Amino acid sequence: MRTILFIIFAFSNVALMAQNKMSCCSMTATQEFSTLTADAGFNSSHAEPLPYVFSDDIGQMVGFKTPDGRKSQAFQILTPYKTNKWLFVFHEWWGLNDHIKKEAVKYFESLKDVNVLVIDLYDGNLATTREDAAKFMGAIEDARARSIIQGAISYVGKQAIIGTVGWCFGGGWSLQATIMAGKQAAGAVMYYGMPEKDLEKLRTLQAEVLFVLAQKDEWITPELVTEFEADMKSAGKVLTVKSYDAVHAFANPSNPNFDVTAATDAYSQSIKFLAKQFFQKGG
Repeated sequence: MRTILFIIFAFSNVALMAQNKMSCCSMTATQEFSTLTADAGFNSSHAEPLPYVFSDDIGQMVGFKTPDGRKSQAFQILTPYKTNKWLFVFHEWWGLNDHIKKEAVKYFESLKDVNVLVIDLYDGNLATTREDAAKFMGAIEDARARSIIQGAISYVGKQAIIGTVGWCFGGGWSLQATIMAGKQAAGAVMYYGMPEKDLEKLRTLQAEVLFVLAQKDEWITPELVTEFEADMKSAGKVLTVKSYDAVHAFANPSNPNFDVTAATDAYSQSIKFLAKQFFQKGG
């Protein structure tokens, strides 16, 4: 009788392990990143944003329709003359706050001839505490986020050449948006975001990627990025990794403890990368 019970117990454990593995593997890269909100260490690694009020009149909030029948919003900055070049900016886990608007203006002024669209994946929600940030990021529906991005792609039009940049949560979505943009994609900058692990998805990528790595990152680890490098090579895609002796969120524009030296160099590298990719796309 004990033997039979042991066999049943062992079989149940194997089945449960297989089910858990299936569940893990069935998650998208962005869903996997969202599960980090259950990690107290990950949450505490993000210092709460410093108070800041965006007062520049260089941009404005705009709305657009999404394929799921709803609407979304974004912060838009337009060049004074017509251009088909657009930079999609993806916020970190705090949401589309004034710090991100300030960072968007910085990219706009550096790239000069590129329109900027800061996409709101939180549908208007903003976090000022770690608890709210974890709640909003953990509640993200993959289908809704993709519908928002698809709506943004439609908003800028079929002739638009689209580059992307994002931090942390937004770093992963920067890559996903570039995959979704297809032939319109110019290039993606990922600041310590979750890499895509599905080779079939990576094979559809039609632009180069710049990955900004924090060597002391406990979640988007150097080992994880090494796997990403191998996957990108296997998929026949171009990936450039810029590595810094820093911790996760070192370049977060709202982080009171950001690493000035590393963040400055990473920003310079991202501008050079995006300018080159836009030029190569003929925009």
